[in-house]
Amino acid sequence: MTSADLKPHAEARPHPRTASASREASSKQRSSQQTWRYAVAGLSASLVGLGLARFSYTPLIPALIAANWFSASDVVYLGAANLAGYLAGALTARRAASRIGAVRALRAMMLLATLSFFASSSPVSFTWFFAWRFLSGLTGGIIMVLAASVILPHTSAARRGIVGGVIFAGVGLGVAASGTLVPLLLQQGLQQSWYGLGVLSALLTLASWWNWPAKANSDTAPSQTKHQTSSIARALMIQYGLNAVALVPHMVFIVDFVARGLGQGIAAGSRYWVLYGLGAIVGPLVTGHLGDRAGFGPALRAAFLIEAAAVLLPTVSTAPLSLIVSSIVIGGFTPGIVPLVLGRIHELVPHSGEQQRATWSHATTSFALFQAAAAYGFSWIYAQTGGDYQVLFALGGGAVVLALAVDLAMALARRKA
Repeated sequence: MTSADLKPHAEARPHPRTASASREASSKQRSSQQTWRYAVAGLSASLVGLGLARFSYTPLIPALIAANWFSASDVVYLGAANLAGYLAGALTARRAASRIGAVRALRAMMLLATLSFFASSSPVSFTWFFAWRFLSGLTGGIIMVLAASVILPHTSAARRGIVGGVIFAGVGLGVAASGTLVPLLLQQGLQQSWYGLGVLSALLTLASWWNWPAKANSDTAPSQTKHQTSSIARALMIQYGLNAVALVPHMVFIVDFVARGLGQGIAAGSRYWVLYGLGAIVGPLVTGHLGDRAGFGPALRAAFLIEAAAVLLPTVSTAPLSLIVSSIVIGGFTPGIVPLVLGRIHELVPHSGEQQRATWSHATTSFALFQAAAAYGFSWIYAQTGGDYQVLFALGGGAVVLALAVDLAMALARRKA
């Protein structure tokens, strides 16, 4: 056999480096697909436990009153029950995860949120409804703490921001659904609306059931890292809480401000709520991408600055363009601040999944406390000032300016040290 006869066989034999590169590329592709599968599961959870369980209640309030299910004063307390449940969920999330596992807890919370929709389809009593609104809030608090902490350890550092953005885009989808899907369901009747939300929640729960990570990555952190980052982490929790205060004027009052404060009517106010929802869908994707590109510390400072301008904008101008910009931007930051704070926590505590989860749990609790206090406090101020919305926007803007000041002060102190 000549050398010419052997040449084709030699050429057909794969080069070792080529085969290795092919296997590496295939492994990266599988890892990428797995990451996005986890992210979609997280999105489904945030949509069910945070988006639908919280925000779908707002457009149902007039129907609940019109159908004589509850009085106008009762529906306010029922709305507060969800906030109280959210706080309870944030406080108990880590305990639930340690007892039954984080993934099992997430699946259980999605099931419980689904059940709460069906249980709310009949006004058995105020106590019955209050309990289920509380439980729906509980599911949101636990999902907020656990979903990202289960998924992000399986995500590369370069993608952490955008994956976190995808997870919490579910909140924005819930806001958008509250302004679009719920009115369509109400055309079929109030009871049918609760059924429709329950069916949608059940489908999302089923679709995500097998897409969670099989187990959480375990790692340990040196105690020295914990001491170095504790003061910065505490400052971050305060900033996150102040940010919650800044979101309340738009989240609670923007529709009423346009409808009654500016005399433009409910239809006009609802349009700004839809814009708020559209901003909430894209917000976490934009901020997550920004965090990946610029770093989460600088991105968070930029976010505080932009948010302050958007919250204060209605105090300067109530022209349609100003209100459109303000509604979209604040809608975007409602869930969009979450991947930035999460990413910042991972920067501050880079080597300990357990400490990351603990810090995020405390941050979520801080957010829930500040938000509930601001919701009640701003309602009291609104009543005391005879319906002065401008004061509320000014206070919200002041809160996020203070958050930025705390961040800059901590950065300056670290530089001096």
